[in-house]
Parts: sequence; C-alpha cells; structure tokens
Amino acid sequence: MRSVGFAPVVDARTRLLILGSLPGDASLKAAQYYAHPRNAFWPLIGGLLGEDVVALAYEARLERLKARGVGLWDVIASAERSGSLDAAIRSPEAADLVRLVESLSCLRVVAFNGGLAARLGRRILGGQGRIVLIDLPSSSPAHAISLSAKMESWAILGDFLPD
Repeated sequence: MRSVGFAPVVDARTRLLILGSLPGDASLKAAQYYAHPRNAFWPLIGGLLGEDVVALAYEARLERLKARGVGLWDVIASAERSGSLDAAIRSPEAADLVRLVESLSCLRVVAFNGGLAARLGRRILGGQGRIVLIDLPSSSPAHAISLSAKMESWAILGDFLPD
C-alpha cells in the first residue's frame, strides 16, 4: 500500500524546519504528525520550547510551533510501506524540499528526525549553503535510546530558536 505524507506545517516565521521520513501508521490514521503515543517528538519539542505542548490539542500544538518559528515536514512525499518502520519503505518519492526551503526566507536550520530522514534529506539539501543541517536521533519508539539521551541530542536546536 502506498503511504502519502502530510502538507508542510510552516509559515513566514519558520526558522527551524524539522524533517521526518514519512508518517507512520498511527499518524496517518489520526492525520496528525507524530501521533503514536510512544513517539517522543512532542515531549522533545515541548522541552526545547519550555512549554507543555503535549497537553494542547493537536491544532494548538501546530500553532505553538509556528509561533515559535518551528516547522514540520517529511523528506518522503509518498512510498510503499507495510507497517511503520523506515526499513520497510520501498519506492520513495521525495518531497519537494528545495522548493520549500527556498520559499522560507527566515529559515536558518533544517533538522532531520532520524537516520533515513538525514540520509535522504542531506542528499536533496546538501547544496543549500545558507542553512545549517543537523542530524538527530529519531523520536520514534523504534529508536531505542532513552528520552533523556534523545533530549540531550535535540538540545542543540535551542540555539536556533528565536527568543
């Protein structure tokens, strides 16, 4: 079955763009980024922002991200995949990252949420000299390191958030 990702969550204030690979089954079913209850994305980003975004309704979470200069999208627009694991992705179609990045005049950094996102995203965005590219450990529960270890790695993003 072909999985199709979501539209980007960005606006003119986006300074930091976080790119995953492709939404998993729980996210696709809920039509929400990072909907799996054990995915650490929302606690990680809440920790960076110093806000309890987990307690907010989904649309309010997205508004808080945009208000703080944070955008979301994925490096893969669609792919064949059974289940939610990145290792199961076949025949990926890349998202138009270059066009999105070029449209965001305030963008300073792109962070890749996980290894596959980093490999594919760096291949696409490697020539974009005006932005910093950062690889992060995946927020997925399949990436079995502790939340505190993930938080330590993700803390670098705080340097790119507006005050």
